[in-house]
Amino acid sequence: MATEIKIKNIPTGYQSIISNGNHTIIGDEPVAVKGTGLGLTPTELLLAGISMCKVATIRNVARRKNIEIGDVDAELSQVAKKNADGTFTTEVNSSIKIEGDITDEQRAMLIKEADNCYVTRLVRGEWIFNESTVLNEEEVLV
Repeated sequence: MATEIKIKNIPTGYQSIISNGNHTIIGDEPVAVKGTGLGLTPTELLLAGISMCKVATIRNVARRKNIEIGDVDAELSQVAKKNADGTFTTEVNSSIKIEGDITDEQRAMLIKEADNCYVTRLVRGEWIFNESTVLNEEEVLV
């Protein structure tokens, strides 16, 4: 399944209008680096995608196994270290809280499933970045 995102970067700060065709959000950079701070940074958007996948996986598995749970909260953080060759090694830490009257075994199983969610597996996999092409005028997001 292909995923497509369209971005329109405007001259204010580093604001980008990000759309999947149905929904729109704003991305930006902090004021400290001459952004406006009005949207999530690219790294925050990446962590948000991983985090959302983790909590949605918990909800999905709980439903399939008839485990009643309440809210699911997650906090993710990352630290990237630049390697000598210019690449990065990124460490992601995750904490998850699952509300509900569940056993420690159920909680551990749900968190294990979350740690193996689709987006996490996608990020851990091999990526091929093809060189960018010129976007035709009629394809530009308005």
